[in-house]
Amino acid sequence: MAVALCLLLWIQTAGHSAAQTAVSRSTISPETARQMRTGYVGDNACQSCHQSQFDTYHQTAHYLTSAAPSQNSILGKFTAGDNILKTANPNLSFQMDEKKNLDDKEDSFFQTAMAGQPPHTTSRSERIAVVVGSGEKGQTYLYWNEDQLFQLPVSYWTRLGWVNSPGYRDGFANFDRPIIPRCLECHANYFEALPPPENKYSTTGFALGIGCEKCHGPGRDHIERETSKPPPQSATAVMNPTHFSRERQMDLCAWCHAGHGRPLRPSFSYLPGGALPEYIDLPPPDPNASLDVHGNQVELLKQSRCFRSSNMTCLTCHDVHTAQHDLTQFSQRCLDCHKPGSATFARADHPVTRNCIDCHMPKQATDLIVFDWKGTKVRPEMRNHWIKVYPGTAAMAVNHVPAAIAQE
Repeated sequence: MAVALCLLLWIQTAGHSAAQTAVSRSTISPETARQMRTGYVGDNACQSCHQSQFDTYHQTAHYLTSAAPSQNSILGKFTAGDNILKTANPNLSFQMDEKKNLDDKEDSFFQTAMAGQPPHTTSRSERIAVVVGSGEKGQTYLYWNEDQLFQLPVSYWTRLGWVNSPGYRDGFANFDRPIIPRCLECHANYFEALPPPENKYSTTGFALGIGCEKCHGPGRDHIERETSKPPPQSATAVMNPTHFSRERQMDLCAWCHAGHGRPLRPSFSYLPGGALPEYIDLPPPDPNASLDVHGNQVELLKQSRCFRSSNMTCLTCHDVHTAQHDLTQFSQRCLDCHKPGSATFARADHPVTRNCIDCHMPKQATDLIVFDWKGTKVRPEMRNHWIKVYPGTAAMAVNHVPAAIAQE
């Protein structure tokens, strides 16, 4: 269930624009944050000049991290027999249904909790409004209750099918988990929060997925400058994360990959290039505590000797304009610094391998996403970003043992 790292901007810019200046703490209010959205234009406005990046980025987990419901975006099956989730409670099951619209509008998708035994049954149905998760690992689903957003009790896991949503007790129908702004901030481009309560939002004007402007900043000024006749020779009024300092690059990724934190300013008010600690309080982790592999990638990376002994950032290895799954390509990043035969390489008898990753950044089970499935607790595996030697991983990499879903 992907959440945004950061977008590596391929447009080379000169200098710094006004958009790259961090807004002071005193100027940010909910109304100011709302007015700042007027500079956003959406991904389609970028397409004509950046077709290649547009095409590849729209296949990534970042972009696909949330979407409107459709036959393409929902991966679970709605065919008879495949659309039922039985629970540990013999008197409770869930059914997922697709309702065809005859007026050329989008089809509707529903989750229904069915309690009791026929003919004495009761049910509750809610319409899926937002799909969260690219499906690379799984998806969960949200519904509107007037202007409040809640999570639905059934999610989808790519390897298993329909499952109880993470943290939901098997055999219970819970429709009451609120979706707070910090969740949406990392799974959508924008929602206008209207608290109280904390899960109240405008039901219009939201933007799903993690789009170009999430990490490049608002694009209206950039487009107006670049389409003017003649185009200016100076700064292009768009932010380029590759030109940020190391600290600001890491802040951009830490926005969604360093834990939940405590918001200090209105949600969605952070601008790339700004100092994240002014927007979100992310206290340093307890040195004696174990960091979970989900959502703590930045803090784990910072504990790595590779990070502490170099100027590397997330962008050293990640090109987030492209879906990256080839461990050989990632391993080449390792060998760029740890050249065989050099002092930075491992032991003299260490073989040169095409897969550094599975040994030194193994997949490990998370304790933050746990769901009940057929009487077992299921914990998906995530890549650990603490780069180091992990005992027992060499045999797994050599024998190409596939990652599994941890169960107990």
